[in-house]
Amino acid sequence: MRHLGLVTLVVPEYDEAIAYYTDTLGFVLREDTLLAPDGKRWVVMAPSPTAETGLLLARAVGERQRSRVGDQTGGRVGFFLHTEDFDAELSRLTESGVTIEEPPRAERYGRVVVFADRYGNRWDLIQPAHGDGSSSA
Repeated sequence: MRHLGLVTLVVPEYDEAIAYYTDTLGFVLREDTLLAPDGKRWVVMAPSPTAETGLLLARAVGERQRSRVGDQTGGRVGFFLHTEDFDAELSRLTESGVTIEEPPRAERYGRVVVFADRYGNRWDLIQPAHGDGSSSA
């Protein structure tokens, strides 16, 4: 069986991003390994301990990479966080100060709300309908 293992997310600094994704979005830190003396690390986050796909946090190096932080998908929703309890998750995000960009809505694929992370990356929080994992991003 094949599956997508990791998706890279360019961030300004490792520790700040780890704190945000764990404390605010409720992710778990799966791995944090030093790779090089210059501070390069292998940092893997996931929405839950059993999630198949994780985020590889990559510290931006150089102006080109720094310019991509928060806009890796050209302003489109680039990340899709699925939940089994939309109302509880939306409430937790709101209470944590996450920016909700559009009102929650019902779509054929489920309940969805668009939010922005600390860096400006746009996410869909989705409670899929009937196990459908698609979205209209």
